Amino acid sequence: MESQVGESGSVDVDGTRLEELKPEPLLTRDYDTRPSLVYERLRQRHGPVAPVDLLGVPAWLVLGYREALQVLQDDDAWPKGLENWRARTEGEVPADWPLGPSLEVNHVLIQGGPGYGSLRTAWDAALKPFQDPGHPQAKRLKAAVTAYADDLITLVGQGGGTGVADLSAQFSRPLPLMVASHLLGFPGSQGDDALMDMWRVLDAGPDAEPALERLLATLADLAAVKLEEPGEDFPSYLLAAHPGLSLDELARELFMLLGMTSDHVGILMSNTVVEVISGDGGVRASLSAGMIRETMNRVVMRKPPLVNFVPRFAAEDTPLGGYTIRAGDPVWVSSAAAHADPLFADHVAPGSTISTRAHLSWGAGRRQCPARELASTVAAVGVGRLFERFSHLDLALPADQLPWRSSPFMRGLRSLPVRYELAPTPGRASAPHTAPEPEPAPGAADALLPDRSARQRSSLWRYLTGLIRGAR
Repeated sequence: MESQVGESGSVDVDGTRLEELKPEPLLTRDYDTRPSLVYERLRQRHGPVAPVDLLGVPAWLVLGYREALQVLQDDDAWPKGLENWRARTEGEVPADWPLGPSLEVNHVLIQGGPGYGSLRTAWDAALKPFQDPGHPQAKRLKAAVTAYADDLITLVGQGGGTGVADLSAQFSRPLPLMVASHLLGFPGSQGDDALMDMWRVLDAGPDAEPALERLLATLADLAAVKLEEPGEDFPSYLLAAHPGLSLDELARELFMLLGMTSDHVGILMSNTVVEVISGDGGVRASLSAGMIRETMNRVVMRKPPLVNFVPRFAAEDTPLGGYTIRAGDPVWVSSAAAHADPLFADHVAPGSTISTRAHLSWGAGRRQCPARELASTVAAVGVGRLFERFSHLDLALPADQLPWRSSPFMRGLRSLPVRYELAPTPGRASAPHTAPEPEPAPGAADALLPDRSARQRSSLWRYLTGLIRGAR
């Protein structure tokens, strides 16, 4: 039977509009606890594309790997940009829709239209010094990641050479935020309040909205500083590559880098740690052989941090997965569901030491994440340093009892309780807030770290120190 598309909405092969399909809610308690079961139920009921309800707003969710690639790789047929959303243009999306604020901050991840090309080119140019392994900035960044990781591990060790720690709160979440602060060029520890606000925004709690307002204001102030006094940092490089950016536009781009990179990297590190310490001997062997990135690739196949991408929109009435998607309908690609698609997953060898590169964790096509190499490097260095500094790590809870936090976009561990034992000869001898600063070697990251007194005053460091005291 052929599809019949009317003027009033999207139709499937039976001529039913999206709004009339009675989409089932996606973000339910079942989704919070076992999203894989929700994806599979939708796949069984609808096939590779399913109508879903996102907190009161109907949308299409792409579950099939082949269909996901079709959408992600064709920007002309499936553009980004909220201006392409028919229901929003017609006033059918509630003004207080909970997902609205995260999609309204127009930056490189969200933006469509003719301005995207020059903005993405500027992003690539601004990130190149940090992602090109041969560039001095990339080497300094890697050294900084190592130093930040050592500081956090040493702080955990203040609770004793052996003990229990939450590696999510005490390592995986703060480390990428500290790295992001370095990338943004915050002076001293002045960025720590912004990092704590970023944490509040990501947690989407009752204080998320005022935290977002403070964060954007702080980033606008930072943008103004970089405009007057450029430095060797991402915002300065981005301004140099795209001089036409306004302060507000630059602040939004900095928000994207801070939020997306930090949460994605933090989740990736935690998931990789769980994979290693709860996996079989082959996983541990691959890590000891220096194959951290292969381990991460396996992790993102089963548990990608970014489970659902920001929406795209059909440019015209288009068949997809047995349905006809009408022009302007929102289409959300689920990388988590696509990875579980039997047509794809059945061809991936689960026991292989060498993992597939066909995962969609960073997207696909021209709009693949511009910071994927940077994020992978930070995660790999962080995980590697953990297993160098700790002689023993073991889960303090069974793997199937670890608490997860879900959002429409991300899925990660709420906490990662472990029993640890520090190696006899740590990389740094004592806690960073009590030890004298070492003399920095040329290019060493210690010259980039806040001084001792600044770290004592910083809100992030006070928070982390409080976790150690509370655990005693």
